[in-house]
Amino acid sequence: MSSTPIAGGWRQSLFILRANRLSAAAGVGLLILILTALLGPMLSPYDPIVSDVPQALQPPSAAHWAGTDQLGRDVLARVIAAGRLDFAIAAAAVVLSFVVGALIGGACGYRGGRVDRWVGRIVDALMAFPLFVLAMAMVAALGNRVENIVYATAIINLPFYIRFARTEVSVRRHATWVEAASACGNGPGRIVTRFLLPNVLPGMAVQISLNLGWAILNAAGLSFIGLGVHPPTPEWGIMVAEGARFITDGKWWLVAFPGLALMLSVLCFNLLGDGVRDMLDPRMRT
Repeated sequence: MSSTPIAGGWRQSLFILRANRLSAAAGVGLLILILTALLGPMLSPYDPIVSDVPQALQPPSAAHWAGTDQLGRDVLARVIAAGRLDFAIAAAAVVLSFVVGALIGGACGYRGGRVDRWVGRIVDALMAFPLFVLAMAMVAALGNRVENIVYATAIINLPFYIRFARTEVSVRRHATWVEAASACGNGPGRIVTRFLLPNVLPGMAVQISLNLGWAILNAAGLSFIGLGVHPPTPEWGIMVAEGARFITDGKWWLVAFPGLALMLSVLCFNLLGDGVRDMLDPRMRT
C-alpha cells in the first residue's frame, strides 16, 4: 500500500520532466557530474596529488585525456577529485543555510512583532553588503579551511531563505487552515514546521538550486584568490588560478577543463530549478 503514493510521485515527476526537456537535460547532466565525482578513484588510474615532473605540461593525449599540469599531475583526475570537494562544500553550505534560514524566517513571519522587524533590518543590511566580499572577510578572519568556507558560504546565503520564508509565512499565517491547525491544539513550532514551511517549499526549491550553483562559484572564487583550500588539494578555483599563468604559452587545457566543469555544474543547477519547483508544487498534481 505504501508503495503506491511513491510510485505515483515518481510517475508525476517523470511526466513533469518530460514537459520540461531543459530541466530534464540539466538533471541528467548533473547526475553524470555527481556520479563522476563520487566514482572518481575508480574511473581514473592516476592519483590527483602525486607529481610526475617528467610528464609536466603534456597536452591532451590517449594517456592523459585532459593533459597534465606543471607538476605532471593528470588534469582529468584532478578535475574529478575537485568536483567531489566542491559539490560537498556547496551541499553542506546550502543545507545549513536552508535549514537555519527557513526556521528563522518562518518563526519571524509567524510571530511578527519587534523581533521580526529587527531580523528584517539585519537581513536587509546583509543583502546590501557585497556578499563575496563578506565571505572573503570571514574566511580571512577564521582561516581558509574547508569548514570555514562552508560556514562563510552558508552565512552569505542565509538572508535569501530568511527573507523568502518570512515573507511567505507572514502572508499565510492568518489563513483559515492555519487557524484550524491552531484550534486543534498545535503549538506555534508545529504550525510553522508542519503546516507553513512545507507550503513554501516549492518556491524555496528554486532558490536552493540557484544557491548550489552560487556556492560552487563562491568556493571556486575564494580558492582562485588564495582564500580557499590549500594546494595541492584539487579544487576547480585553484586549478584555474594555477593554469592561468600558462595560458600565454598555449597551455589552454590547464584552464579549459576545470573551467568547463565549473560552468557545466553551475548551469545544470540553474536550469534544474524550474523542474524541481514544478515537481514540488502541489498545483502541478491536479
